[in-house]
Amino acid sequence: MTKTILVTGATDGIGLLTAKKLAADGHRILIHGRNAAKLEAARKDVGGEVETYRADLSDMSEVASLAAAIRANHDRLDVLINNAGVLKAPQPVLENGFDIRFAVNTFAPYLLTELLLPIMPKSGRVVNLSSAAQAPVDMGAMMGKKRLSDMDAYAQSKLAITIWTREWAKSLPEGPAMIAVNPGSLLASKMVKDGFGVAGNDLNIGADILVDAALGDRFSDASGAYFDNDGGVFSDPHSAALNIDHATDLMNTLQAIIRQQS
Repeated sequence: MTKTILVTGATDGIGLLTAKKLAADGHRILIHGRNAAKLEAARKDVGGEVETYRADLSDMSEVASLAAAIRANHDRLDVLINNAGVLKAPQPVLENGFDIRFAVNTFAPYLLTELLLPIMPKSGRVVNLSSAAQAPVDMGAMMGKKRLSDMDAYAQSKLAITIWTREWAKSLPEGPAMIAVNPGSLLASKMVKDGFGVAGNDLNIGADILVDAALGDRFSDASGAYFDNDGGVFSDPHSAALNIDHATDLMNTLQAIIRQQS
């Protein structure tokens, strides 16, 4: 059955390769990117039935416009893969005071998911990109009141998306499924090359697990789960995600931030 699948951050790296694999299997692919020229190049590279959507995910008004454009063109979205992410940036602090890592890695996928849920069937899936790098979230830093190093901001933003994946799954027992995935450490993406100065491991490792999470049978009952592709198993995320008080504090803070910006 042909499915309609949105992949954010799909102009290079794991996102582009995932989109190509899904398109090759005959699915209708919606690809998102920040740069119009790179989006057009990706459209040609992906091939098949593909649509392009441009938005800067550090700006929540553009996230809202992205969701509106998709809903204007489609009355059903089967899978949302929140792949776009940032580790290092020339200007890590946005004009509104928020850290770009929290904005792109945590806030944007939350808002995009919230706005697209009305067109997702209960059988649908939201696949959120987590990471092996996870750290307890400093709420002051997430609110833009405290500055963090690149790696600290990234690790906290990735635990934050993992937490909201787990917590949102509890409120949607009938679906769509909410799944957090660490696609693999130090894969050969632009983020890894820029952030760590290494070539990285085969991107297929990450793309294949995202395709599996999006469509595979072993993820059909995995809502709220965290899959660690470094070990190839479902496992617990960082212990802070399992702390009820920490998770509740994060959800309350995150929802307040989203309401403030949207």
